[in-house]
Amino acid sequence: MGAMTDEKTSGSDERLSYEQARAELASVVERLEAGGTSLEESLALWERGEALAVICQRWLDGARARIDAARPDPAV
Repeated sequence: MGAMTDEKTSGSDERLSYEQARAELASVVERLEAGGTSLEESLALWERGEALAVICQRWLDGARARIDAARPDPAV
């Protein structure tokens, strides 16, 4: 089966920057939109895209938390 498993990708995925994950996600989307892939490959691409979307969201959530922490408390 061609799908990447969490065990194989989780270590290297943790080191992806937001920009790297976003660029790979864009590439996955382009390949899916272009069509011409087998069902198995399409499912593997979809799974990879979902994993990359999670990585991007974690980066964005972390950035939001840093911004929120840097803001002065309006209640003070």
